Amino acid sequence: MVIQTKNKFDFNNLFIFEMANNHQGSVEHGKRIINEIADVVERTGVRGAIKLQFRDLDTFVHPDHRERTTNKHIPRFLSTRLSEEQFAELVKETKKRGLTTMCTPFDETSVGRIVRLGIEVVKIGSCSAHDWPLLEKISETGKPVICSVGGLIIKDIDKIVSFFQHRGVHFALMHCVAIYPTPNDKFHMNQIEVMRNRYPNIVIGFSTHEYHGNTAAIKLAYAKGARIYEKHVGVATDKITLNAYSANPTQVETWINAWKEAVDACGSEGEREISLKEKEDLFSLKRGVYALKLVKKGMPLSRTDIFFAMPITEGQLPSGEWKEHMVADHDYAPREVISVVVIQNCPPQQKYVIAHIIHELKGILHTAKIVVGDTPNLELSHHYGLELFHEHGAAIIDCINREYCKKIIIQLPGQRHPMHHHKKKEEAFQVLYGELYIDIEGKEKLFYPGDVIVVPRGAWHSFRTDQGAIFEEVSTTHYNDDSFYQDATINQMPREQRKTKLINWGYRQFE
Repeated sequence: MVIQTKNKFDFNNLFIFEMANNHQGSVEHGKRIINEIADVVERTGVRGAIKLQFRDLDTFVHPDHRERTTNKHIPRFLSTRLSEEQFAELVKETKKRGLTTMCTPFDETSVGRIVRLGIEVVKIGSCSAHDWPLLEKISETGKPVICSVGGLIIKDIDKIVSFFQHRGVHFALMHCVAIYPTPNDKFHMNQIEVMRNRYPNIVIGFSTHEYHGNTAAIKLAYAKGARIYEKHVGVATDKITLNAYSANPTQVETWINAWKEAVDACGSEGEREISLKEKEDLFSLKRGVYALKLVKKGMPLSRTDIFFAMPITEGQLPSGEWKEHMVADHDYAPREVISVVVIQNCPPQQKYVIAHIIHELKGILHTAKIVVGDTPNLELSHHYGLELFHEHGAAIIDCINREYCKKIIIQLPGQRHPMHHHKKKEEAFQVLYGELYIDIEGKEKLFYPGDVIVVPRGAWHSFRTDQGAIFEEVSTTHYNDDSFYQDATINQMPREQRKTKLINWGYRQFE
């Protein structure tokens, strides 16, 4: 019964509309729900899935509890029973309306029904999240899986993640609170963030049972990082009423529009783009640099020659870009605007260049959540000069150098390290963050986090990155005279000319 999908399912921004037993055991009413929800999906332009629930009631419910039971769910399950042929009609209607088909099976027999009906995605309810016989059967289908984890602590969620990863299942997780309906103080939205940080390569969703009029929950869920959303849905009639956590089509549309508001408010996933309007508004509040007294052309400007004041004008040097010893580009009268041109007459000082580089290095370490501290020695390799560091070079943090050696190497976006080899040292690299191209003896390959690469003594090698990378080097003892470059001009340069060494690098102290 193994069915392998060729392409991975896209879980992102999927809205799951849980029909549960709201079809009331009626195919026609079920179709009405599907069609009214499909109309909402079309109007709002989102990706939608209709989710059914399958139970093989002849075996799922113990015989002694079919007629008399204290379990509140069993009478509802039995009274809304549909046959496989009837469910097939609902699946057909869902596909006809262009919605994704999804189903939660509660027993192994129902998994077989999902396969027979060609349902695309399997959803696991929180109550089944540790039902290992059922999960084993689901994992054999080859179908994408979404698993709700209501009621589970992190160590229990770890078991689910490991279970599916070992079986090659393409899956997502859903933060869920199994309280019906869920009050505001029980949402625990921070759990979404906890799960995103713990499982960074797994899509995390939000499946709970808030009151049907609650639109704040989905906004918070999106802001916390949820990218799948599930809501119980139904259609009320003169004879059918909905429970407090099931939404009618009008309420569903309001719910989706609330999500859209959150998406707009949160903005893009990456670093935000600063609008021209914002730049203009802030510029109008900035201070500019003005001459305090008569300044002659060619004169080095000191702090006693200028003052800062608003308003700033176009082409004026902002106070934040002022540095000592800028040179006047022409004669300045008292109170005259100092031109931004003076920046061009001030060659960049090494300490400012290095400070900028260190800020970038700290930024990528923060993004990767790698802590190295401020005290380890840092070496900036700039084989063609510090001014070309962002094109050719790397930052090397020395951790230990004995009979064995460990370093952490950082490359900023677009950097490349020239081709070279070592006569004494054998190296092993492990990528910790980003993507790294390594060329060994003319064969270049792309490596990802976790990949390990061994570079034997004498092997020519180089590395580069497009988006930025951090990798660990573990090697035999490092020697300063053991790097030989293919470019002879680098070999001829004194080491101090192509290396800048800092101690206590977080505070930019030079050796």
